[in-house]
Amino acid sequence: METCDAAVIGSGPNGLVAANLLADEGWDVLVLEAQPSVGGAVRSDSAVHPDYVHDTFSSFYPFVAASPVMQALRLERYGVEWSHAPAVVGTPFREGPWALLHHDAEETARSLEEFAAGDGEAYLDLVQAWHRVGERLMGAMLDPFPPVRSGLGLLARLPTVGGLGFARMLVSPLRALVDTRFRGDGAKMLFGGNAVHADIPMDAPGSGAFGLIMVMLGQDLGFPVPRGGAGRLSQALVDRLTQRGGRVRRSCRVTRIDVRRGRAVGVRTADGEAVQVRKAVLADVSAPALYGGLVDRADLPDRVLRRMGRFEWDPGTVKVDWALDGPVPWATPPAAQPGTVHLAESVSELAQAQLDTANGVVPGRPFLVVGQMATSDPVRAPAGAESLWAYTHIPQEFRADGGDGSITGRWDHDDVERMADRVQAQVEQYAPGLASRVVARRVLGPRELEAADENLRRGALNGGAASIHQQLVFRPYPGNGRPATPVRGLFLASASAHPSGGVHGACGANAARDALAHDRAAVWRR
Repeated sequence: METCDAAVIGSGPNGLVAANLLADEGWDVLVLEAQPSVGGAVRSDSAVHPDYVHDTFSSFYPFVAASPVMQALRLERYGVEWSHAPAVVGTPFREGPWALLHHDAEETARSLEEFAAGDGEAYLDLVQAWHRVGERLMGAMLDPFPPVRSGLGLLARLPTVGGLGFARMLVSPLRALVDTRFRGDGAKMLFGGNAVHADIPMDAPGSGAFGLIMVMLGQDLGFPVPRGGAGRLSQALVDRLTQRGGRVRRSCRVTRIDVRRGRAVGVRTADGEAVQVRKAVLADVSAPALYGGLVDRADLPDRVLRRMGRFEWDPGTVKVDWALDGPVPWATPPAAQPGTVHLAESVSELAQAQLDTANGVVPGRPFLVVGQMATSDPVRAPAGAESLWAYTHIPQEFRADGGDGSITGRWDHDDVERMADRVQAQVEQYAPGLASRVVARRVLGPRELEAADENLRRGALNGGAASIHQQLVFRPYPGNGRPATPVRGLFLASASAHPSGGVHGACGANAARDALAHDRAAVWRR
C-alpha cells in the first residue's frame, strides 16, 4: 500500500497549484491523474495537423499574469515563455472598423472613439479607476472567502473612484454598465464579449464586473499565451512539483475516497490499489463528482446531498480547430491583429444567444470566441499560416434548434459536424474565403470534451454556473464557500469551489491553505 501526506485527485491547474504549495511546505504529495496526459483543461497537441499546435481547451491566460499565487510559483524558471499578439482583443463588424483592445490604453481609446465621440474618454476614466482599485478588487475576487484584507482595502479605496457609484457599477449587469457609460457598439462589444468568458447573463448582476475585470486585465497585462502551446504551462507546474519531491501518476483513475470515522484516510484507484494519506485528500474534480460518487453518500450529511441536488452547470461547448495555410482573410483587416476575437454585432445579439442557450435552444446565430494562435505565438503554425479555433456555447439540456433544425441534441458525430459548419459559416461572414484556406479541421463536441477531461461535464468550462446565486457562500452549495468539506481532511480544489473558473490557481491554492491550516490545528490539539 502506497502512503503519502496528501493525495491530489486530478492534475488540472488547480490540482497542480495545490500540490506545489503543499510540497513547498515539505509535504509528501502524490497527484493521481485519470488521463494519460497532465493539465486538465490546459493542454495542447498536434492532432489537427502535425505541423500545427492547437490548444485542446483553454488558450489565453490573463488570470495567470494577474494571480499572485501563479506569479509566486515563478514558472518562467521551469520553461514557460510568454508571447503576445500585436493587439489583445478585437471585434469586427460587418460594416465599419474593428473595436480593438490595444496594449496601450490611449490607442484603445482612439479605437473606441471611432464608434462614438466621448467613448474614448469614458474608457480612460475606467482605466484610471482600475489603477486605483484593481489590485484590491482582484484580491477580493481570488482570496479565500471572506476576503477580509483585500475587501477592507477595496472599501478604503472606493472613495477615490466615486464611492457608491463605483460600487453600484460593480454589481450592475453588463448591459446597464455599458449603456450608461458608452454610446457606441465598439466599446459595448469590447466589454460584452469579454463578459461572456463567464456564463453570467448580460442582464444579471455580476456580468458587468466580470466584463470590466477581463478588459482591464487585458489592458494592463494582455492576454498572454505560453510559447509552444498551453501544455507548456502544465508541464512547468509538474516540473516544479517533481523537483520538490512530488509525484504524478498518469492513467490512474481514482474511484473512491476512503472515509473512516468522518475523516478522509485514503483513496482507491480503478485497478483496486489503495493509497493511504496521513494528512489530506484534495480533489480537483467537479463538485457533483466529489459528492455524487467519490465519497459514499453514507459519509455525507443529508443537507449537503439535498443542496448539491440543486447544483447548476454552466452551458456546454462546441469547439472547432482549423489548420489554415494562410492568415484569416478578414473582410476588413484590423489595424493590429488581435489574438482573441469576439464575433457578434451587438450586446443585444450576444444576449439573445445567451438567452437561447439558457432556454435549451441551440443558437441559430451563435456568439463565437475565436483564437488566432499563430498571431499570438508564431511557432504554432508554419510561416505565414494560422492555427485557428472558435468555440460557442450550447445548452446543457436540449429542447430545440434555433437554426435550420438540423441539430438534434444527441451531440453525436453528425450533430457536432453540423454545428461546426454553422460556426464556420459565422466566421466566414467576417472572413469570406476562410474555407479555401482550411488544411484540416477538428471538432470537439460536449462528448469529446468530457471524455478528455471529466470536469468538463457536457462541455461545461467553468465547473458550474458562475451567476451570483452559485458564487461566494453559495458555491458549490449554499452555506459553503470554503474548500473544506463535511469530511475532515477532504478539500474541494476545483473550479466548482470559490472563486470558480479561470486559470488563476486560486481554487487549488485556497484548498492547500485550508489543508495546511487544518493540519496545524490538529497538531496543536495533539
